Amino acid sequence: MSQAGAPAQPTTADELSTELRLMLQIFDPANRHDPFPYYRRLRELGPAHRSPLGLTLLTRYDEVATALTGADWGHDQEVEQLHSGQEEAFPPVFMWMEPPDHTRLRGLVSKAFTPRRIMAMRPRVEQIVAGLLDTALAAGEFDAITGLAYPLPLTVICEILGVPACDHDRVQDWSQVLSRGLDPDHLLPQRDKDARAAATPAFLDYLRDLIAERRAAPTDDLISALAAVEEQGDRLTEEEMLGTIVFLIVAGHETTVNLIGNGLLALVRHPDQLALLRARPELVRPAIEEMLRYDGPPHLNTRSARVRTTLGGQTFEPGDGVVTLLACANRDPRAFDDPEVFDITRFDGHAPVSRHLAFSLGHHYCLGAPLATMEMEVLLQAVLARVGSIELLQDEPPYRPNVLIRGLAELRLRFRG
Repeated sequence: MSQAGAPAQPTTADELSTELRLMLQIFDPANRHDPFPYYRRLRELGPAHRSPLGLTLLTRYDEVATALTGADWGHDQEVEQLHSGQEEAFPPVFMWMEPPDHTRLRGLVSKAFTPRRIMAMRPRVEQIVAGLLDTALAAGEFDAITGLAYPLPLTVICEILGVPACDHDRVQDWSQVLSRGLDPDHLLPQRDKDARAAATPAFLDYLRDLIAERRAAPTDDLISALAAVEEQGDRLTEEEMLGTIVFLIVAGHETTVNLIGNGLLALVRHPDQLALLRARPELVRPAIEEMLRYDGPPHLNTRSARVRTTLGGQTFEPGDGVVTLLACANRDPRAFDDPEVFDITRFDGHAPVSRHLAFSLGHHYCLGAPLATMEMEVLLQAVLARVGSIELLQDEPPYRPNVLIRGLAELRLRFRG
């Protein structure tokens, strides 16, 4: 990867040391519970900051949105940028492609996530949520991550793909390892790299067997549909299919897990907003959008310059990389009024407001955004209808060490009907 053009330099040594210190604090596991003060201070220093590793961190909304949507920027070098030397370990994933390959693969998969299909899934999602709430209310005190956040989206995406119920636990284990393994290699301890190295071939071998089963005896699921497409010609190779399925499983539920956990925590920590949501349940959808802006799971991704271009006061040559700090940009006061305030009316349509970046923008906009939103909507509506009070049983719930997809390791709650 080539080196980025000279960044705007801090005027004093103290400012330089502050900039570097803030970048280190953003990625420090000790600050995973609340990286936002460090985001704010780095954002205030400027829109773009060259990191010691060569990539430039983008902190402000306009610059991040430009990198996500601009024709001068691509998303096809993230594996090389974050996992140098590991490129061969990952099968092709359309998230890390640009047109025409991205268009071709996304088009094949998007048929499973049309608005009509999402609506058809809603009764099944309601059924799953009802069962999970039955268990939670019977227990009274429970961990919302293992009791609600994981089983709901995991069950849904596995059923869409056609993963047998008896294999859901194994798939969840692999997915958690790979989700952690998406973090930059320099942030991963060796044990996590070793776990990723073991999980990747095991997961791919399992999927190869499942694909072979679906070819022999197709069912009404997405893996069967993708296998049928592959057999029609060269539009989808086996490696592309494997990468697509892994991506759908990991991205299809890990992000929603953390939307559920982070969203419930935000409501419990803001009882005025929870009371408002109970009084005005029509705010469920705007509330979800605010949860995604205020504490959305995806905290960063990367882009690389496709041509010589300027952004955030810096000049980039083709191949130069940037890290788009999505969660930082989502609290940029240049884009959102009172961005540190959790306000479930922010996206209610009564006033113009910028789009949050939790689902990205442009042609890489999250394919599963409607599904994740529908799952969270069903869950919130059921909680409002059936749970009379919610109590947080931890002053500081623990967080997983993940950087790219940030979320809780545990969320102890007390539900009363």
